[in-house]
Parts: sequence; C-alpha cells; structure tokens
Amino acid sequence: MNILILNSILYTAQNNLIPRVDSIKDCMIYNLAFGFKELGHTVTLVAASEYKPTKDEDYAFEVIFIPSNFKKIFLPSVLPLQLGLIHLLMKKRNKIDLIISSEVFSFPSLLSSILAPQKTVIWHELALHTRKMKGIPSLIWYNIISKIFFKHVTIIARSKDAKRFISNYLQNVSKSIVEHGVDLIKFQYSTEKKNQLVVVGQLIPRKNIENIILKFKKFISIVEYSKFKLIILGKGELESDLIKTIFNEGLINNVEMLGFKRHWELNKIVSESMALLIDTKQDNNMVSIPEAIVSGTPVLSNLIPTNSQMINENKIGIAKHNWTELDIKQIVDNNASYVEQCEKFRPELSTLYTAQKLIDCFIQKQ
Repeated sequence: MNILILNSILYTAQNNLIPRVDSIKDCMIYNLAFGFKELGHTVTLVAASEYKPTKDEDYAFEVIFIPSNFKKIFLPSVLPLQLGLIHLLMKKRNKIDLIISSEVFSFPSLLSSILAPQKTVIWHELALHTRKMKGIPSLIWYNIISKIFFKHVTIIARSKDAKRFISNYLQNVSKSIVEHGVDLIKFQYSTEKKNQLVVVGQLIPRKNIENIILKFKKFISIVEYSKFKLIILGKGELESDLIKTIFNEGLINNVEMLGFKRHWELNKIVSESMALLIDTKQDNNMVSIPEAIVSGTPVLSNLIPTNSQMINENKIGIAKHNWTELDIKQIVDNNASYVEQCEKFRPELSTLYTAQKLIDCFIQKQ
C-alpha cells in the first residue's frame, strides 16, 4: 500500500514552546511509520515545519515538513494550520491507498476528510475536550464540524477512554482499539534488574514528579529497601526545584537526575529498573508506558493516562489512584511475576503490530 501519515505535532510543547531536537527519530509517529515500511508499504510522513530537527538527517522513508499559517491564531504547538497540505493532498490523493491522520480535532484530519474521505483513517487519542478558550472551540469542533465532515472516514481510538469520548459524537468508530507501538529493535527486553526504580518524562508541573520523590522516600524508609535508587530521566523547567527537593529531603544518595536520554540509553536504564513510576496530573496516552513494558519493566501508575487501563488488565503492573509506597513494595516483591507478564504482552505493543492493526481496521470498514 501507499500510505500517507499526517501528524503535524511531533513533540509535546510546554507553555506553547516547541522543543528543539536534533532528530525526530525518537518520536512515536516516526517509529510507527517505520513499522509500515518494515511491513513492505511505501510511506510518507507529513509534519509541521516548526518541528523540523535542528540537524539534517536521512530518513528511511519520505518526510515532508509543511510550514504553518496564521500562527498567532492557530498556534503550531496546539492546533497548527498548514494550507500547503491542501495542495499536497490534491496532488497525492489518487496515488495514495491509505491516509492516517492524528486526532479528530485537527486541521489535517479535516482536510483529509474533505478531500479523500474514503481513504482516511483518523487515529484518535483525546478523551476530553481541550481547555483552550474555555473549551468552546473543542465543543464546536466535535458537535458541529466533525458531524458534518467526518461521516465517511474511519475513526480508530487509541484507548477505551478515547473510544468512549469520540463515540459520543461520531458513529463511524471502529470496535477495535489500537495502542501506540514501540520499535522492538530499539527497545530491548531484560529480566536482569537492579535495585532501582525509574521516572521518565518532562520535568514540568503536570508530571507531579516531586510527589513521586516523596513517595519514594517513604518506600526507602522501610529498612530492607533503604538502598534502592530512583532514576529520573528528562529535562524541564522544574529541574532546579526538584534538585532542591532531593537535597532537602536527604535523598542525594538515593535519587539521580540524568537528564534527557536518547532511545538506546533510555532503554538500558528502564530495562534495568524494577518499575516505571507515574503520578501525572494530566496526560493522554503516555508513550513511556508501552516503552517500559516492552523493556520488561512493570508500571506503577495512577489512572490519569488513558492507556493505564491495560496495566491491570494484563497484570503488567499496578494502576490505581493515590498509589503509595506499599504499592511500590508490592511490585518490587513480586517483580519476577510482573516482568514475565510484560514479556508475554510485548509482541502486542510492537510498531509492526500497531501498523498492521490500523491497516486491518481500515480494510474491515471498506
């Protein structure tokens, strides 16, 4: 198949600031596109030019960056509008077999739904209305625009919560749920664990990392776990505040902040850890969850991430609100069992599995 993937936003921005990166090869959608290529398909990935990496790099397939328009109104970090996409779609639509676009609430999805509805799959992640401008644009989009222009496309949700949300507005939602995939070549699996736990994410308020540090302190106050370490991977505005917390709580020998790591470095640290810890205040599907699982690392999370439900369903960790140091203890004490379940579930989280499932859902709707 000749597949076009529309995903304007490659990385999550913070305070409307788009992160500058050397490479896009670590982002989820690039690895999914590579999964389609590995299955033998011809792939083109389209993104907003504001997410173009700072260094030139070679790609395994065609990548097109299109500049955003009217950027003061339609912020590239939130809702980019790329008028150049109209020309691209009109030029390629007769040669394309399948268009996969991210999110119902996006201009690429709207344009694709108008210009090539029978070839369009919208892979939907959001499970709530966006809060910008008191949620009014989101309400208008889902209640009016989507019902007019999205009738003849295939909608595939990335989680149960996303499916439940979008089904309130559209009837053409696939029964299947397709999670984010992970490149199993980049993320190796390990059963060999150190006495350590790991946090992966931006050091920003909504990630609630300080609270994780305080829960970890209670965990190591239990004598037999006093030598455990907590590794924090990521960068962000709260870095200095978190360093102060670590110092003030007397944790300098137990907590290490190692900054941002590329996939191969991240995978090694995560795969050696007994659990990934998450206590976020707001998130959709978190890529770090499947990345940990395919690395053989169980997940301890609250129920905020929309893909946290698969944790309990597949016995690959613990997902509950207000988890405590006792839940950390449970995962550590029963680590071998959770790790074994991660190994069993690993194949269903590969980019190849995700890519094929998206294609299967599209074919079934034809």
